[in-house]
Amino acid sequence: MVCLKQVLDPEAPASAYGVDEKTGGIIVRGALPVISPFDENALEAALRLKDTHPARLTVLSLGRSLSRPVLGKALAAGGDELVLLEDDAFDGLDSYATASVLAAAIRKVGGYDLVFTGRQAADTNAGAVGAGIAEMLHIPSVTAARKVELGDGRVRVERVLSDGYEIVALPLPALITVSSELGELRTIPLREVMAAQKKPVRTWRVGELGVDLSQLVRARRLSLAIPLQDSRCEVVPGAGEEEKGISLALRLREEGII
Repeated sequence: MVCLKQVLDPEAPASAYGVDEKTGGIIVRGALPVISPFDENALEAALRLKDTHPARLTVLSLGRSLSRPVLGKALAAGGDELVLLEDDAFDGLDSYATASVLAAAIRKVGGYDLVFTGRQAADTNAGAVGAGIAEMLHIPSVTAARKVELGDGRVRVERVLSDGYEIVALPLPALITVSSELGELRTIPLREVMAAQKKPVRTWRVGELGVDLSQLVRARRLSLAIPLQDSRCEVVPGAGEEEKGISLALRLREEGII
């Protein structure tokens, strides 16, 4: 199973976004929805295993207004089934509630050996949902994978570190969050895009998952603001290069920079 998040295009210019001062919500001007890039890495990891092992790949996505054409890309790439967890109640969920709902959906689908997610979402960058799903499913997990292999009933993962990588082996079932080092999602031929239209798509509302969101949400956003950016330019006095250098050093020391 692969969990994909629909986000607004992270490559869109900053001018495409604003904040509604009355509601504290995000105003979007022209940015289009896409699959979170880290989640595309997770999809590619699952597809590589499917290329070499008999497997059925189910894709799940949670949200309020999900785009079938955007998420249908996962079916065109090689997914076998798409499950949309779509409900107005899913708008603005925190990481704990999101992980809880996805875990409930994974239990409902059943029959899984591996669950893949991106290492973090491209909009919040929280990186908490994947590990949260594993905790709620009571299965082992490993984060930031750059390579995933199967063999002898175990999964072998190369995990990204700041100064290299480490190798971790896990029993199945397990959850893996995938990093960009694994590689981008494969190119999708047009014929697969057309064939994807015949693949099954299921939609589940909150009432079909047996979860009570009122008991799950742990965090509430109080406000949202665009960071203020201020720049100042100061000309350092001095008759020559040496004097200017001394003046600059003194000024930097006054500011506590050196």
